[in-house]
Amino acid sequence: MAPDSGAAEIGEREDGRAPPGAAGRPGLRRGPGSLSLADHPAEEEGRPGCAPPAWTRRRRRLRGFFTAALRPFVPRGLLARALLIVLVPLVVTQGIALQLFYGTHLDVISRRLAAGVAGDVGMVVELLSRYPVQDERGWIFREAAWRLDLSLAFEPGAALGPPALRPASLPLLPLEEDLDHALRERLRLPFDTDWQSDPRSVIIRVGLPDGVLHVEAPRKRLFSGTLYLFVIWLVGASLLLFAAAALFMKNQVRALRRLAAAAEAFGKGRETGPIKPEGAIEVRQAGAAFNGMRANIRRFVTQRTELLAGISHDLRTPLTRLRLGLAMLPAGAEEDAAAMAQDVEEMERMIASYLAFARGEVLEAAERTDLVGLVRDMVSRVPGEGSQVVVHEVPPSLTLPLRADALRRCLGNLLDNARRHAGLVAISVRPTPGWAEVIVDDDGPGIPAAAREGAFKPFASFSTGGTGLGLAIARDIARAHGGEIALGESPMGGLRAVVRLPM
Repeated sequence: MAPDSGAAEIGEREDGRAPPGAAGRPGLRRGPGSLSLADHPAEEEGRPGCAPPAWTRRRRRLRGFFTAALRPFVPRGLLARALLIVLVPLVVTQGIALQLFYGTHLDVISRRLAAGVAGDVGMVVELLSRYPVQDERGWIFREAAWRLDLSLAFEPGAALGPPALRPASLPLLPLEEDLDHALRERLRLPFDTDWQSDPRSVIIRVGLPDGVLHVEAPRKRLFSGTLYLFVIWLVGASLLLFAAAALFMKNQVRALRRLAAAAEAFGKGRETGPIKPEGAIEVRQAGAAFNGMRANIRRFVTQRTELLAGISHDLRTPLTRLRLGLAMLPAGAEEDAAAMAQDVEEMERMIASYLAFARGEVLEAAERTDLVGLVRDMVSRVPGEGSQVVVHEVPPSLTLPLRADALRRCLGNLLDNARRHAGLVAISVRPTPGWAEVIVDDDGPGIPAAAREGAFKPFASFSTGGTGLGLAIARDIARAHGGEIALGESPMGGLRAVVRLPM
């Protein structure tokens, strides 16, 4: 056997011909590299850079069109959506049941009742035609009233005019059409039906050769009382099921709303305590997980604060010894001691800034505080030397939940930054729907628009002697309140800092 006898290409025989059925197989080619994906467009679609087929694009456009068309009619809340999920199948089911009732049972019953009345009227007309004698006619009227529950009257010599155009008495029911159709089949005489004159009966006028026959048939012979029972059952059952579903879903959504409110309050730093898990198992699990997460975060913050307090104590102890050593230097070293004392003060200030940034202010409880009074008090405490700080526009009072000490640090950092770079600083308070804004404007050089977001990064400083933590601490405090800080261009020519706090 030749050593390469087993090296025949896939899809070929040794004589070079393709095996039976191989000619129609996609992806099998002769020669080297016989396995190919050239005949597999479905596999080509998944490759990068290949456009989807036309039917896929049409399906996506159609789905996007229906989504955009239905979006304004779909409620946004979970309760409304859950009730819609319950209500739509309920209405569709009841509608199908109503259609089946109208299309089968009611239609059949209505035709049979109308045929019975029309047959009785036809029998009376036939008897009157066979026995025209007045005595016989009276007997026919009495028998019809007793046995057929039909009140008859004959108007001799009268002629039946064209049927009057009257509005439908029962437009939702097929009774009138069924009665007219049955009378046309069984009388073959001109007639007129009146459903308006008497609310308890139907008046049928039949034109005879010698007069007009008036027939008064009670409506109960043409109408089935089970219709009311069916409609009452249909509507009542729907309302009962919908009310039960709404009550159940409201309890479930209430638990989710409490969980969302607790998470929002915790995110804003407001102490609300652990929530009570309630509702379905999944909602209870979410509530228990939130309580565990809240406890872990509180424990972590407490441990970090205690650790930082120890670090602060350990760092300030050697700095205090350095101060004492500088104070005990011999005479003649005052200049060196003064320079070293400034370095020690700078180190203490930097340590205080670092600890304030790492510690945050989340442990302080939020209380109802007058924001306008807090701003005025801060401006009154600004040192007289240096830049001038003025209160520009403020309402008489604006009370909202605040951590007063933390907000003082936030606004103090903004005022210090503005006073460091400007000669005039204006601060104003402006209430907006759902928010309170504190605006700090200055006439300094400002910060370029491209660098404003980077100014909030820790240790980002645009001046010598700064730690670069003032804006970072201010943003952390504002976000702990559930608000935000934004930088922009001031009408005074410098920088504008806007602190937004939720009401």
